Amino acid sequence: MILRLMENNLSMMRYNLLEDKMIISTTPSIEGKKATKYLGLVTGEAILGANIFKDFFAGIRDIVGGRSEAYEKELGKAREIAVKEMEDRAQELGANAVLSVDLDYETVGAQGSMLMVSVSGTAVLIE
Repeated sequence: MILRLMENNLSMMRYNLLEDKMIISTTPSIEGKKATKYLGLVTGEAILGANIFKDFFAGIRDIVGGRSEAYEKELGKAREIAVKEMEDRAQELGANAVLSVDLDYETVGAQGSMLMVSVSGTAVLIE
């Protein structure tokens, strides 16, 4: 167990030394950087249920026109959760970047009552 903790700490130190922040990109490469190790596919998912009152007011807004702020906030929240989950999985593999990221949005559940965001990409170590 101590060895595993030491390995995790070394992995985290290596991650922090290379970059303070994980690079997330929809492109297959980063200009001026070289991917030295491909660590595999990483994913993140988030499914959020919509509130009946938000649905009601969004329906009214759809009738009279305009943007649905309630749904925009839910969509943003789901996207953040999914990307963070993918980033955490990449970090667990020792990556400091995720390339070729793809975001997908779907409605699921009875009558599309839930919003699903899925994100995937390739975890890499870049220099």
